[in-house]
Amino acid sequence: MVLLSLVASHHSLDLTVLERLQSDVHAVGRELVAATNAVTGAVVLATCNRFELYLDVDDTAHTPRARRAVAEAVAARSGYSPEDVAEHLHPLVGADASEHLFAVASGLESMVVGEREIAGQVRRALTTARRDGTTTSTLEALFQAASRASRAVEKSTGLGSTGRSVVGVALDLASRTLPQVDGGADWASVRCVLVGTGSYAGASLAALKARGVRDVRVFSPSGRAGPFASARGVRALPAGADLLAEVACTDLVVACSGAAGAVLGVEALAAARRGVPQPLTVVDLALRHDVDPDVRSLPGVALVSLQSVAEHAPAEHAALGHAREVVLRAAEDFEGDRRVREWDPAVVAERTRVLGGLEVALDALPPADRDETLARSLRRRTRAVLHGPTVAARAAARDGDAAGYARALAEMAAIEVPDVGRALA
Repeated sequence: MVLLSLVASHHSLDLTVLERLQSDVHAVGRELVAATNAVTGAVVLATCNRFELYLDVDDTAHTPRARRAVAEAVAARSGYSPEDVAEHLHPLVGADASEHLFAVASGLESMVVGEREIAGQVRRALTTARRDGTTTSTLEALFQAASRASRAVEKSTGLGSTGRSVVGVALDLASRTLPQVDGGADWASVRCVLVGTGSYAGASLAALKARGVRDVRVFSPSGRAGPFASARGVRALPAGADLLAEVACTDLVVACSGAAGAVLGVEALAAARRGVPQPLTVVDLALRHDVDPDVRSLPGVALVSLQSVAEHAPAEHAALGHAREVVLRAAEDFEGDRRVREWDPAVVAERTRVLGGLEVALDALPPADRDETLARSLRRRTRAVLHGPTVAARAAARDGDAAGYARALAEMAAIEVPDVGRALA
């Protein structure tokens, strides 16, 4: 078995490319597992700034076939050619794949270094794979270890504990064009429309409340505003409400619904704002653009997008070096544990040969010849003989020392099943 990751992120691709790659994204994992026996498991991690697939491939020799299957499945949904998809998805194998996921889960690869949301997104990716029946014991262990690495980074460096996030940076940028008081945004007076009811909408609403915003109305293109708003103590715009009319008397729009197509178009917004003197700040956190990017050209309208966040996100360089060390150690531990699990069957087989053979020989003794005290002593001595090479084999497996593992295994193979008759004589 080999772990294969295929990665596309904001580091190397434009966000519009990521948007196309993520079309019908979660169906890809199910399709891959069903379509080729080379892929035994798949977890898909899709966020506003990355698209990554983690695959459990049955053999190293089959990784090219797995990559081709991914390229074809994503191409069929995105409109790109399989060749373009393959070029966009950077492959990582084995230890490189696990180290990358641990860094991602810890927020080290995010637009906002140390962001909090990504750890939850990693957990939800595994939950989705479980629901779809595409996870494996290897992928389960990988993603659970990634969550532990994320917690270790936060505990030892403080990254993630300061509340920085994509939402936080976006609202910091938005504060520059909102109503001002005493040299800063007058959040308490801000009238806001929140578009969307998903996880990013929940994070956005929490961030708005933390800054003192009291007037928030929720709009849902899919009609789910009511339950979302009532559970959080804000108002919902009724189904079928005129969003443009609401926006005309609003200071701030935070849009993160991910709806198919823009919910605020430039021409419609221009018409709705005709004769409206108050400025409007729009924060669009949807990868697929809830708001037409051209609204930034309208008089009195300021737009904050994910691209804006990427350009202005802060990085805490002092903590990054230590965080990388924590991630590297966690990845090394995971790979060591994985090798022990992978190489251990041969060790177990040798121990079973010797200890199992001993039990068969003891059971075959006539009742008159059985001495339980002597039998227990023989078992202890046999286990003691096996103990040294067993420990050496597992230590070599953890370190990836194939030669040392082979020597320890050969030493175990040379251990014979005790001669019960002679030993108990």
